[in-house]
Amino acid sequence: MKWKKLIAPIIITILILIYLFFYVFYLSREPMPPIFKFFVVAIPLGFMGVSVYVLYERIKEIRSGEEDDLSKY
Repeated sequence: MKWKKLIAPIIITILILIYLFFYVFYLSREPMPPIFKFFVVAIPLGFMGVSVYVLYERIKEIRSGEEDDLSKY
C-alpha cells in the first residue's frame, strides 16, 4: 500500500516543523538587535517552507509510482 510509504516522510516533516517552530519561538524572544532577530526568524521559516515543499514533492513521487530517484540519472 502506498499510504505506508507516506508515514515516515510525514512524521519526519512534522518533527522538523515542531523543532524549528520552538527554535524560532524561543530565540525570537531573546533581546537582540532587529537585524539579527530578522535572520533568526527568517532562516528557520525558510527551512520550514522548504521542508513542506519537499514533503509535497515526495508525496507526488510516491503516488506516481516513481520510488527510485536514481532511475532518473
